[in-house]
Amino acid sequence: MSETTADGETPAGTTPAGVTPAGVTPAGVTPAGVTPAGAAPKRHRRGDTRQRIQDVALELFAEQGYEKTSLREIAERLEVTKAALYYHFKTKEDILVSLFQDLQRPIDELIEWADHQPRTLDTKREILRRYSEALADVAPLFRFMQENQATVRELSVGESFKDRMLRLIDTIKEPDAALTDQVRCISALFTMHAGMFVLRDVEGDPEDKRKAVLEVAIDLVTQAHTGTPGA
Repeated sequence: MSETTADGETPAGTTPAGVTPAGVTPAGVTPAGVTPAGAAPKRHRRGDTRQRIQDVALELFAEQGYEKTSLREIAERLEVTKAALYYHFKTKEDILVSLFQDLQRPIDELIEWADHQPRTLDTKREILRRYSEALADVAPLFRFMQENQATVRELSVGESFKDRMLRLIDTIKEPDAALTDQVRCISALFTMHAGMFVLRDVEGDPEDKRKAVLEVAIDLVTQAHTGTPGA
């Protein structure tokens, strides 16, 4: 119990009854910014929500087509309000653009890396290996692109992706290459694209199929680089 003077004042250095001293947390109260023992820390899920929207939208685009999918259906599949969806994306195209940005980012990084490497056969093989891994990471999106080529061409993302493919081809094709070798380099990339789409219905481990397609693509670029078929 705290002491008081005759006139009812609390002596200096003494805390009145029922008052918590500055800097001291009352029993049973958790200090600000500290997670109570046994309680799960709060998690910021904004990034998770954005990813979920992308995943669900891509599922619906693949199931019923881009044109036939509405924002309302995406929100319903997510079990969120349209307002919550609008917070992240205003239109279907915004969602599709964001998906393509996730694909284009590693491609841009790969092109930037290739521009600072010697134009050796080892460099070209490494470009193909890295591109193969980038495609594997976004396989559902790439399948959507293959199945909806007309839609993709009409959207802004179609033209930007085409520009990146031309730049990527330049990293593995010599400027003065013979026409046959230019075709080999172009075919190497499109072999990887077609392989992802065509081989999905072929039995086998996805990683084994990816490596088989990559091996064919590397063979084509190797022939183009050396100028010798089958080298």
